[in-house]
Amino acid sequence: MPEYPEAPDGLPFTEIVAHELERKTLSLANATGKPAGKCPDEVSSKAGTQVTCTVSFKRVDVEWNVTIGDKGWSDSVVEYQAVPQTGLLTREGVARIIFGNNHEIDYALCNDIPEAMAVPFGETTYECEEVWKGKEPTAYNQKVHLTDAGPRVY
Repeated sequence: MPEYPEAPDGLPFTEIVAHELERKTLSLANATGKPAGKCPDEVSSKAGTQVTCTVSFKRVDVEWNVTIGDKGWSDSVVEYQAVPQTGLLTREGVARIIFGNNHEIDYALCNDIPEAMAVPFGETTYECEEVWKGKEPTAYNQKVHLTDAGPRVY
């Protein structure tokens, strides 16, 4: 997964949280691109603050439930918890998992996975068959699953 740049110094707290959620959204999608995050102006570094932030990626919105925690190991570090409301399925993310896990695959046959789509976590209706180099397809399809760590195919 390519690195996503750190938030520039001096940003308001709300923009820092949005930037971090952009990073998390790319991880969720296992894809490259430029997400756009937005958090409500009332996000503060006060422990217990709860808000919903939205990150748009490839014309799909992912909402994140964010809870601000206590100060971390330094006064300038604030802990927070962010939980996505849905998974984010991307064609690129599935391809990265399939081809990143095994270099002996010649190609993959998948049903029509969209460029990007918000779907519930867990097993999806999408399937792929990994076709090995020098072999013919066997019609053994594996289900695409969405996790909070990105897509999985098994």
